[in-house]
Amino acid sequence: MPLRLGVLVSGSGTNLGAILAAVHAGKLDADVRVVISNKLAAGGLERARAAGVPAVAIPHAGFASRELFDEALVACLCEHDVEWVVLAGFMRVVTPVLLDAFPRRVINIHPALLPAFPGVDGPGQALAYGVKVAGCTVHLVDAGVDTGPVIAQAAVPVLEGDDRDRLAARILEQEHALLVEVIGWLSQGRLRVEDADGKRARVVIEARAR
Repeated sequence: MPLRLGVLVSGSGTNLGAILAAVHAGKLDADVRVVISNKLAAGGLERARAAGVPAVAIPHAGFASRELFDEALVACLCEHDVEWVVLAGFMRVVTPVLLDAFPRRVINIHPALLPAFPGVDGPGQALAYGVKVAGCTVHLVDAGVDTGPVIAQAAVPVLEGDDRDRLAARILEQEHALLVEVIGWLSQGRLRVEDADGKRARVVIEARAR
């Protein structure tokens, strides 16, 4: 049975586009059940509608707290029978309300090699720090900001003369491929989350069944 996904976006939704393209091409055994954005005019909503996927705008400004906003997200995700939640350029910090509704079943794509450069503008942070290698990370979401257990990463060299936009564009290409790959692992049942030390979970990727 295809993996039932709910995808949360705030912007143009290029990572969502990569997921939808992989599903359409038969490369990903998943079903995007709903796309939700906290912004009415998010391009990701249009991508969803063009693919025939339910697209729902839930503007966060209409809620008195992050928890109340997340309650609305959970209600919509449950209404569409979602089992895994993908944050694909979702520019909101989620709360335990969402995380408890989908325990260890929320993943995020971040444009940096975590734990380096969490938060906003990973590419810009990388350039400011002067690193020679940047990249992206798919991780499980926990109650912190980009602090959840790492699932997979892809590295991108920082080239001479790079500015923030050029580096971000190269990282984004890797985001598309990495996010689809990780969702593929989920759909194949290859990802296992276990307690490492009683406080923090770790992710184990099983070898492909022969």
